[in-house]
Amino acid sequence: MSTSADDASRGVNDKGPRAPAVQRTRVSGAWASAVVAMLPLVFLLVFILQNTESVTVQFLSVSGALPLGVSMLLSAVVGALAVAALGAARIAQLRRTVRRSSDDRRGHR
Repeated sequence: MSTSADDASRGVNDKGPRAPAVQRTRVSGAWASAVVAMLPLVFLLVFILQNTESVTVQFLSVSGALPLGVSMLLSAVVGALAVAALGAARIAQLRRTVRRSSDDRRGHR
């Protein structure tokens, strides 16, 4: 006679055998991420479409007219690129430091 603990360890429950668990893959994770990323993009699209009033944008001596939503999107993209560039420079600096440190240790042996 089997106990419920024995049945659970063999993958059997009151309703019969359980289906095997499906392993998560990188593709399934990427798909889920893409679906989640669509929501902010939809909100961004709605924001741009609702803010079509033209505004004058001035930077240093350059000026031009753009829709408000587009100008805000461009400023956010430029800001994100600046942050990404600074982050990449910091990562390169840390990698160079680690490489020099490991080279110094090999030379002292």
